[in-house]
Amino acid sequence: MSLYVHIPWCVRKCPYCDFNSHEAAGDIDEAVYIAALMADLDEEIESGSPREIQSIFFGGGTPSLFTAESIHSIIEETKKRLSVAAEVEISLEANPGTFEQQKFADYRAGGINRLSIGIQSFDDDKLKKLGRIHDRSEALKAIETACAAGFDNINLDLMFGLPGQTAQQAVEDVALACSFEPAHISHYQLTIEPNTYFHKHRPLLPEADSAWDMQQRCHEILAKHQYQQYEVSAFARAGMQCQHNINYWQFGDYIGIGAGAHGKTTDINKQTIQRRWKQRQPSAYIQQTQQGSPCSGSNRLEPADLLFEFLLNALRLRQGFSYNLFEQRTGLRRARLLEACDGIDTDLLVFSDEGLSTSERGFDFLNDVLQHFMVST
Repeated sequence: MSLYVHIPWCVRKCPYCDFNSHEAAGDIDEAVYIAALMADLDEEIESGSPREIQSIFFGGGTPSLFTAESIHSIIEETKKRLSVAAEVEISLEANPGTFEQQKFADYRAGGINRLSIGIQSFDDDKLKKLGRIHDRSEALKAIETACAAGFDNINLDLMFGLPGQTAQQAVEDVALACSFEPAHISHYQLTIEPNTYFHKHRPLLPEADSAWDMQQRCHEILAKHQYQQYEVSAFARAGMQCQHNINYWQFGDYIGIGAGAHGKTTDINKQTIQRRWKQRQPSAYIQQTQQGSPCSGSNRLEPADLLFEFLLNALRLRQGFSYNLFEQRTGLRRARLLEACDGIDTDLLVFSDEGLSTSERGFDFLNDVLQHFMVST
């Protein structure tokens, strides 16, 4: 069981962003939002049977807009309500431009033990085209500030396939990130999502062959620096994988609180899996929560959907998954999975006595693998 806490505000909405984020107009009343979060969590506890929390993730938006005192308060209030593992991983997303030395030292002292910094690129021209509020110097300063604040578990977010980007520029971004020796690097391709500025005003992106070359060359640099790819866009030093995200990819349970947050919980007694989500607009979320109804909607996953939803997540992992995990997380039998595999290209999947994973080719063409299961289920 994990806990996701959504902080929906940011300084400015990026043109590629399809997350539930809203530009902050004036000061944010953090106390009011924290009260809403705790009322939301209380309702989640009443409606289910949460287990010990193994990870907490503050996502956004830009959670680092909140003061260290507010983040610490959320952590402490959560611990009053739920059992939290002694070695809990607590991550905070932060953007360059919101970094202050003392503030991040206070985050560390207040319980945050993993920091995820949205660098995206070290190239000023590319940052400007992405609509980011920081420049190269602020990106470099952010990493130095995080290290000086005592963080030794840092993730750097990088994007490739940017407007006007060459393969050499993409490689230079990755090489510079590696030079800081962070615990984790997230490396993903810019994609144009619906309901974004870039969807309406599409920028000129590198062609598919060029983007593939960028990806392969960047992966070589990451491997050279001992970053192991354990998921489609996630690379980590030994033992430093993101436990919160692994829980998602292994179809684990999580509580989601905050504007637009989603959750997934399993009722062992009823043998059901339910998804719940919250109102996206912060003001409406706060109002609904104050009225005692923070949940905006829910649905129970039907058996017919479980297999595909599990595979949609678990096949993103390099190591794949065990049959035991599949049966435990879905309630389906191994035979149902193997039946769904009938007819798929045998070059795409690797079967063992213990479980299932993609081949090298299957991992590179994961969408083709998933398309098979989408049709077969």
